[in-house]
Amino acid sequence: MTLDVALQRLWYGPRWASLPLWPLSWLFRGAVSLRHALYRSGLLRAQRVSVPVVVVGNLTVGGTGKTPVCAWLAKQLAQRGRRVGVVLRGYGGQATAQPQVVTATSDPQRVGDEALLHALRSPQVVVAGADRVAAARLAVEQGAEVIVCDDGLQHLRLARDVEIAVVDAERGFGNGLLLPAGPLREPAARLGRVHAVVVTERGSGRALTPVRRTTGVLTARQRSGDAVNLRSGERRALAAFGGRRVHAVAGIGNPQPFFEGLRAAGIEIEAHPLGDHVALDAGALPFPSGTTVLMTEKDAVKCRGFAEADWWFVELELSIDEAEARALVDGILERTGLAGVGEHRG
Repeated sequence: MTLDVALQRLWYGPRWASLPLWPLSWLFRGAVSLRHALYRSGLLRAQRVSVPVVVVGNLTVGGTGKTPVCAWLAKQLAQRGRRVGVVLRGYGGQATAQPQVVTATSDPQRVGDEALLHALRSPQVVVAGADRVAAARLAVEQGAEVIVCDDGLQHLRLARDVEIAVVDAERGFGNGLLLPAGPLREPAARLGRVHAVVVTERGSGRALTPVRRTTGVLTARQRSGDAVNLRSGERRALAAFGGRRVHAVAGIGNPQPFFEGLRAAGIEIEAHPLGDHVALDAGALPFPSGTTVLMTEKDAVKCRGFAEADWWFVELELSIDEAEARALVDGILERTGLAGVGEHRG
């Protein structure tokens, strides 16, 4: 059992199981509270860039569907006629000390898998860098009129105009404890200070109701779409893979809904859950050569250079009620002062 799997079982299991870690969790809570207090008092100052900033983040470690929501929002703003810059840390990459522009041909080992995934989905500007302020400024230099930050809810040094928190409907906040005893980066009460909450639903598990607020809550439903061949670009419905055993690979924060989606499509799979942002190379793959492989799009960007003929990634389709989506985007445009001149609906 990997450390990642062990932590997931601990965090989403009974609270008493993490009892030895509670003192460290209390210390972590104190550090988080002190940091927020320092920013509120002005002893630490958030830095603004010259365009509005929207942060899409989460309270838990990984696996909430944050990146698909961020990509959806970037597309929505672009359709309203705004040049969008997506800024992110570049987890899994080796060259994030200095911010760098990410394109569809960038090396995922340098910029990170999520950064390349955003670039392939064609927002106008993508910048990866550990220093979110410097990365946002570089995005502005590249022509961004609004920054959408993928993650960074806890990166308080970058001033923001809008905060959106993403919560997994099934897993919620796990045992409700802060790191390292639980999955929370901040207390759940932090949701009361964000502008909107997006609850993501996927899979067949039970749905929780972890969000205790009456306004600004949207539901994003995620489902498995078509399979796309990594080499040829051919598209196939998942039903085409029924009746034979395939290898399924998921190097994401919460891989089980991906596997459940394949099984629900009638596919017999041998599941290979990997660590989030895990590096993939041709010499260290958990399945034999010459087999049929279905993987997430996030994993596929790391396999483009050595993909075999029968390797496919499964698209993730995200849908939000049209009225709720319009209200969210309208609210962002109003709050940031971007509504009005030059706006069009795509």
